[in-house]
Amino acid sequence: MSIAVFPQNYIEPTQQENSIRRVAVIGSGVMGAGIAAHCANAGCEVLLMDIVPKGAQERNVLALKALEEMATANPEVLMHPDFAGRITAGNLEDDLELLADCDWVIEVVVERVDIKRKVYANIAEHLSETAILSSNTSTLPRVELIVGMEASLASRFLITHFFNPPRYLPLLEVVGGEEVSEKVMARFQCFAEQSLGKRVTICNDTPGFIGNRLGIYFVQRAIAATLEHGFTVEQADAMLGLPLGMPKTGVFGLMDLVGIDLVPNVIANMVELLPATDALHEIAGFGGEIIETMIADGYTGRKGKGGFYRLNTEGGQRIKEARNLKTGEYAPANRRAAHPSAKIAKQGLSRLFEHGDAGAQFVKEILIDTLAYAAGLVPEVSDDISAIDGAMRVGYNWKQGPFEMIDAIGAEWLVNELEAAGRKVPEILQLAVSAGGFHAVAENELTRLTNDGTHILVERPAETFTVADLKRRQGRAIKRNGSASLWDAGDGILLVEYHSKMNTIDPNSLEMLLAAVDLAESDGWRGILIGNDAQHFCAGANLGLALFAANLGAWQELEGFISLGQQAYQALKFAEVPVVSAASGMCLGGGCEVLLHSDAVQAHSESYIGLVEVGVGIIPAWGGCKEILARLPEFGLSTGGPMGAPMQAFETIGLAKVAKSAEQARALGFLRPSDRISMNRDRLLADAKTLLLELAEDYSPPEPHTYVLPGSSGRVALEMALSDLALSGKATPHDVTVIGELARVLSGGDSADVTRTLSEDDILKLEREAIISLSRQEATLARMEHMLAKGKPLRN
Repeated sequence: MSIAVFPQNYIEPTQQENSIRRVAVIGSGVMGAGIAAHCANAGCEVLLMDIVPKGAQERNVLALKALEEMATANPEVLMHPDFAGRITAGNLEDDLELLADCDWVIEVVVERVDIKRKVYANIAEHLSETAILSSNTSTLPRVELIVGMEASLASRFLITHFFNPPRYLPLLEVVGGEEVSEKVMARFQCFAEQSLGKRVTICNDTPGFIGNRLGIYFVQRAIAATLEHGFTVEQADAMLGLPLGMPKTGVFGLMDLVGIDLVPNVIANMVELLPATDALHEIAGFGGEIIETMIADGYTGRKGKGGFYRLNTEGGQRIKEARNLKTGEYAPANRRAAHPSAKIAKQGLSRLFEHGDAGAQFVKEILIDTLAYAAGLVPEVSDDISAIDGAMRVGYNWKQGPFEMIDAIGAEWLVNELEAAGRKVPEILQLAVSAGGFHAVAENELTRLTNDGTHILVERPAETFTVADLKRRQGRAIKRNGSASLWDAGDGILLVEYHSKMNTIDPNSLEMLLAAVDLAESDGWRGILIGNDAQHFCAGANLGLALFAANLGAWQELEGFISLGQQAYQALKFAEVPVVSAASGMCLGGGCEVLLHSDAVQAHSESYIGLVEVGVGIIPAWGGCKEILARLPEFGLSTGGPMGAPMQAFETIGLAKVAKSAEQARALGFLRPSDRISMNRDRLLADAKTLLLELAEDYSPPEPHTYVLPGSSGRVALEMALSDLALSGKATPHDVTVIGELARVLSGGDSADVTRTLSEDDILKLEREAIISLSRQEATLARMEHMLAKGKPLRN
């Protein structure tokens, strides 16, 4: 995994300086609405403002429309629907006095200097003396925007460039100026990192800053190469996506995503602002006529009729089609467009370049030019190569930044290629050859190359430690197997790291959990932290392993796997030391059950949590059912009486509900009201460790749950609800079978009734019986096979 890095001049402000609570967003378009929604996610009171359209009866119509669209946005912009209540609609004629109470005002209007300056002039007198004003411009220099601005306001004016969608992309480029104090920068930086969860990158005041300066060049160079080589859009995207560690959208799919109609204005701005010597001028014209024609015809990307790709729904089927760059016609997209060299890319970029087919040559030309361009931007856009790498990783979702790529292929190789082509070699590339690369490790700490040819430490806040840091500093794990490891996280904390594919759980993972409990209890550790650096905490049980055992008829081994999971999770729950899980990304099935058995969870705001087992023909069997049954009434999420919790759990588990944020997970009972949320993924492990140390003071294990469940009468009631779903066509035949077994577990089994108290072991036994029964059914095996092959549930 790439390590979180911060600019050399990073300032860690005090908590008291994080005083931004009221925010105004001027401009309610897609970007403005997205920023407003994310500020609401952060707990801010938000004023969303726009102009009053001529003749409008509802003067706030534009902001109100944006609020209405937030409710149906896909992907969701609000982390919980209730957060819309934190946003107030306004307009720039009637509501300017409301700006006086705002701590931060951000302008998100059209990319024209004259319009932006007019907005600043109109609002200036209404701002408080401490309010920060900023622009979300993606290309325009700050020095142009502050022309005519009073000095007192210019001293609080920043560029704060979000990437779209603001909720999901963590990069935030910030540009200050000589007149802006460190206190103002620190105040905003603290708010942006801790409350908004952003990776703040301080940029120099240059056109396009860092991300778009390099990203625009890469996209335009790819367009030029596609036309020069006569490639189709499918061929280009197949080579420029996953094989390079970049998003699978590639280049043309990316333009569809961000909006093709934005491209001409962005390119025009960059061409106007960049010096004539900049390499973008050489390729800026490629594809211009194609794009202008597409815009004129309404093909502006996903928000229009389509773009370079479109979905054809004629005949009742959704067929993905791709545009022919020569004729403008659409035809079914070629899903096997990649050249053979694409598979070689798994072995590294050097092996890809050596392959020699047309795809490899295509990629090589684009990357050589892009990497040389990136090197040439130092120190113009930033003198910190880590900032540039980080901007491309988190802003464009590249797996490696440009200087990490150069280290991978060799700086000397790149210099030789440039010299052989008669090209100018950027000075920092020559320095990298002499220094042995752009990055190094000195005394177990990461270093980066500077402009004078020396290496210095990559500075990061202490609150951003990673498992990679522990590995680099400790060398060897305390204990390790093929699926998990134990690390010393400091301060008496034992860290459990999953490292299987998607961090799925297998017997090795479970054995490591048991080993962690044994070691923590016997050797005086203060607590156990379960977490990792990966995108996903845990995608559930290793389905392939379970399917393999079932296909072989190895029922004893499968039952052992299930029993081992129950044993491990119960050991976590009742350990003599506290257990905290650091959740992020997918926390599904068995991964969700780890959270349910932890004493507390520190969840990244973008945690997607759910018990989804019914989708593969089984039910939760590592204690998920028993924990949800206990949590729902405890947290006030179900009605009273013996049927309250079973009915709500039946809906949550039976419909395989997945929380699409940590906040939604609270509402479903996957997180406790007392569990904590980190907006910033980089701070997650440190936040989790802090929580764990708090719990370690005077800790005692929880008492086991007891249950009063309705038994057979409750099961009949649940099955009646299931029958209604089946009759309406919302439940398939095997859904009826699977969810019928779920009903039996949640009602406590046929022998239960309201006069009998059940234990956790009783519910666990029911879970085991149900999953073993379902695992023997062909329809369940078919669901498992389909999920592994297609990545989506089979509706059988």
